[in-house]
Amino acid sequence: MNVLGIESSCDETSVAVIVNDKLTSNLISSQDFHTKYGGVVPELSSRAHLQIVKPLVEDALEQSNIKLNDIDLIAATAGPGLIGALLVGFTFAKGLAFSLNKPFIAVNHIEGHIFSGFLMDEKPVFPFLVLVVSGGHTLLLYVKSFTEIIQLGTTVDDAAGEAFDKVAKMLGFDYPGGPQIQLAAQKGNPAKIKFPVSKLSEEFNFSFSGLKTAVLRYIQKNYGGLNEVPESDKSDIAASFQSAVLKALLQNTEKALNKYETNSISLAGGVAANNELRNSMTTLATKYSKKIVIPELQFCGDNAAMIAFRGKTLFDAGRRDPFSVKPYPSLPKDCFQPS
Repeated sequence: MNVLGIESSCDETSVAVIVNDKLTSNLISSQDFHTKYGGVVPELSSRAHLQIVKPLVEDALEQSNIKLNDIDLIAATAGPGLIGALLVGFTFAKGLAFSLNKPFIAVNHIEGHIFSGFLMDEKPVFPFLVLVVSGGHTLLLYVKSFTEIIQLGTTVDDAAGEAFDKVAKMLGFDYPGGPQIQLAAQKGNPAKIKFPVSKLSEEFNFSFSGLKTAVLRYIQKNYGGLNEVPESDKSDIAASFQSAVLKALLQNTEKALNKYETNSISLAGGVAANNELRNSMTTLATKYSKKIVIPELQFCGDNAAMIAFRGKTLFDAGRRDPFSVKPYPSLPKDCFQPS
């Protein structure tokens, strides 16, 4: 089966092709111009997707050495994401499927991340725990099969990636903030400042709003304002903040390892590109003698390879979506099974 996947949930336009279970192209066009605005501008994002999606599809097909008529299945991100951005890729994909009389699968973006480890040579083994950490979501999930996903925990306020971006802005770093925090933290002392690590009554839930506020209060108390932090101190703040985030993520993952029978651990989402998090999760997996699968960097951020792969697994499970299906900006509440 030849699968075409399209992703346009935020500020990356991506097109991928899978030919007979082999990924033959995964093209990503990033909208770097958002940096000067300090965040993604939805209208500008939508326009950029509109300009690049068609030539990107053509390039992906050429790289895969197949024609559009050779495609057997088309999958596209339905949500969650920026609705204007989603509509571009989603509508384009539906139009292609309709014109070619091919089946269409609307893919949940988070499910794409969950199964992104299967794009690697070494794949997760069911059942496995997956920690999804991105700009908009932080989820701890127990995955029993391609069709049975149990939600153990989520964030009750800010996502980890969102907290990274907001703290980076406090320190005067460019957007996106995650890579800037990681870079600064490499030169800092993670034990210099004792920022709080949330402990919630819900066993596996996360909270990062209080941590973000604690950083703000620390800066106001010690420096008088957001623009008054010396460059020499920014690294210690970044390292201490990053350490608190990682402790929260790891403590819940470890609790789940002690409660659920698992064969593998997987890490996914944009924040999975963070080296300290990757190393810490690997150490945790080793401690419990579990297989660890962390996607390559190209599969951590938004990409169409994971959308194409997830579309195929849903198709193989019997899923068929009507052309009346619509995109959605928020993660559906009943998306995953409760624990």
